[in-house]
Parts: sequence; structure tokens; C-alpha cells
Amino acid sequence: MDEKEFVRRVRENGGRVAIVGGWVRDSLRGASPKDKDYVVAGVDTADFCALFPDAQQVGRAFPVFLLNVDGRSSEIALARTERKTGTGYLGFTVHSDPSVTLEEDLSRRDTTMNAMATELFSDGTPSKLIDLFGGEEDIRHSCIRAVSEHFVDDPVRALRAARQAAVFDFTVESCTVEYMCACRAELMNEPQERIVGELERALHAARPSVFFRTLLAAGLLDAVFPELFALIGKTQPTEFHPEGDAFEHTMKTVDEVARRTGNISVRFAALVHDIGKGATPPEMLPHHYGHEQRGLSVLAAWNGRMTLPKLWRRIADFVIAEHMRAPRLEKPGKIASFLMALSKLPVPVGEVLHIFAVDHGGLPPYLEQYEALTEKLHAVTGRDAPKELQGEAVGAWLQGQRTKCVQDFLRGPQLSGANK
Repeated sequence: MDEKEFVRRVRENGGRVAIVGGWVRDSLRGASPKDKDYVVAGVDTADFCALFPDAQQVGRAFPVFLLNVDGRSSEIALARTERKTGTGYLGFTVHSDPSVTLEEDLSRRDTTMNAMATELFSDGTPSKLIDLFGGEEDIRHSCIRAVSEHFVDDPVRALRAARQAAVFDFTVESCTVEYMCACRAELMNEPQERIVGELERALHAARPSVFFRTLLAAGLLDAVFPELFALIGKTQPTEFHPEGDAFEHTMKTVDEVARRTGNISVRFAALVHDIGKGATPPEMLPHHYGHEQRGLSVLAAWNGRMTLPKLWRRIADFVIAEHMRAPRLEKPGKIASFLMALSKLPVPVGEVLHIFAVDHGGLPPYLEQYEALTEKLHAVTGRDAPKELQGEAVGAWLQGQRTKCVQDFLRGPQLSGANK
């Protein structure tokens, strides 16, 4: 069924249809809009199901359907209002019936740029933008603004506003920052998977640091990500980190790594590579001896509070443990062991190396030539060991051969050429 037929059926039965949300927002931003979401007003659930028997109802708390429109599965919600009756995102009473208007549905939304709609007509009349709260102007001014004080009804809207600031490179206006701050108490009791979801989306931004800086400005960073907040004020030796404290270094690192790779697990590892510095004893500052081990403990505690994706944890644990040691390795045997461990990571190694390069201002020669050197190491296997060797002796022989590969490689012309 095409969109025109969908709209015709609804309008012939006394209803209205509008495209809402991100498709409208992104069209006005000049970005490529993605999935279309629709709102239908003036039709109840029974009539909608009768009009579209193929629609699959997916909403439990309120009527939301999936329906194939223009060859793709589209989400269609019946217009509704919400009244806060409890805490968190479940603390709402939802009302949906044919008397709820499209305009009333838009007024319950979080920010002005998400509260616009494009009403559709089936008689050839051009579609009409419905913008009750100045969303189009706010987009022109790169501004995130709450529709009303009801922004605070769902505390995760505070994270969403910070995330959108990062994704769109927008600024959150001052009154909305105050609303974000007012979400603090309820936000701390929200299901942690909602927070991880917003963190993941924020890490997709070109500059993820905007997300964390916006939360800091709203007084929320310590409540949501205390491990990052703890980095503020943790001074570092200026000869290595002229950018400032550990928080500033972390923000700079995650943005630069994000510029080099879109891999979210690698971006997360960049975010937490120095997380142990937040636990450095004050008397040790500006030095952070042992922050690698402290970092592993801090990340484990973070994961205990909100379960992080396993891939994030695996890459982050490796980077935290190795980011100081790897660029300084000189002994061929240790280099061989490190390269073999690096090659077993479940992401492209070159992307992990971006973190080391950004953190240290470059890579040592053996990591610059990682692919060629690792290929040589993998060419040596236990099947090549002398037949009289058994058990641990095979492992020792294998390590010896790989160590020799590194020795030969470090002396070879390919490395000299790389350093010219």
C-alpha cells in the first residue's frame, strides 16, 4: 500500500494523518531523513484495525502499530495525551481516543524540533507543516528547547537532549538546561539499560564530548557517569598533557578517536582508557602511577551498576591494561606476545591502534608496521616445531621463533624505511 492510499482511507473515515518526529526534523535540517513515523488522529483502535487488518499492534501502554507503507514497515501511533501520575518513564496515565487532536499529541513531546508534524492530504493538496512551538526556528539557530515544563516528566529526556546536542552539534538553551537539572533525582532511579542506550547513541556523534559536557553543565554528569566526573580536577604532568586535567584529556581523546573510526566499542574504549585516573590518591598527583589497574576496577564497578555490552568491556579492558605499556615495549619477546594478544581482539586492530596513537601522539615503529609483522608471527605455528618436542616445550619453541621474527623485523630494512 502506498502512502496516498493509506492517507485516503484514514481521511475518508474522519481521521487525520501526519508524519512526525525525526523525519520532519531531519528534512528541515537538510539531512537525509530515515524512517517515517506517523500519527493518526480522529480514529479509534477498532476502526484502525478494521481499516488496516494487516497492521500489527506493538504498543502495550498505548496504541502503536506497524504497517507496510510504501514498501517499508512504518510505525503508526494513534494520537494520545499523557499525564504524569508516578515516577520515571512508566509513571504516566495515557489517554487515546478519537477526541485527541494531532495538536494535543504534539504538545506532549520533549523538544520543539521533535514536536513538529507534516500533515498529509490525499486530494492533491500540498502537505502542511504544523509547528506550534517554533521548532523550525530553533533548528535554524541550532538550538534544543523544551516544549514545556513537562519535559521533566520523563527524566531520560535530559540524556536525550544532551545526546542530540552532540549528534546535531546544537546548543541546549538555558531554561531547558534547568529542566535537565530537575530530572536528576528520578534519573538516578531509571532502568540502567535506558542510560546505556543513550550513551551508545551519543558515541555515534561526531564529537561525543558534547554529550558529557552538556550533562556536566546541567549538573548531571556526577549522577549518571560518576566515573567520568571523577576525572575533573585530576591534574596531569603538563609536559605530557598540556590540555589540562584527566577529564579534558579524555574528552579530547574520545573526539579525536571518533574522528578516525566509527566503531562504537573502540570509541567507548577511548572514553574509558584513563578512567583509573579518577581514583588516583590526591597525594600522588599530578602523577597517576598504577592507574591501569585502578581503571580495570573502576570499569568493573561501572559494569556492576549498569551492564555494558560485552564487546565494549572486552576492548576497554584490553586498552586500559595496555595503553601505557604497549607504546613503550622494546624487548622482542614482549612485543611478540603483545602482538599476538592484539590480533585476537574481535575488532579490526587498526581501529584499536587509533587510541594508542591519539593518547601518545603517534605509534612506535613496531605498531606502525603491525600488519606486516603480525603476518610473520602468524606464519609460525606449533605444527612447525621439531617432532621430538611435546607439551609446554612446543609453546616455548613457538615463543622463541616468534621472538626471533620480531628481532629480525626490527633490524630489517622495512623498519628503517618506515622511520625515514
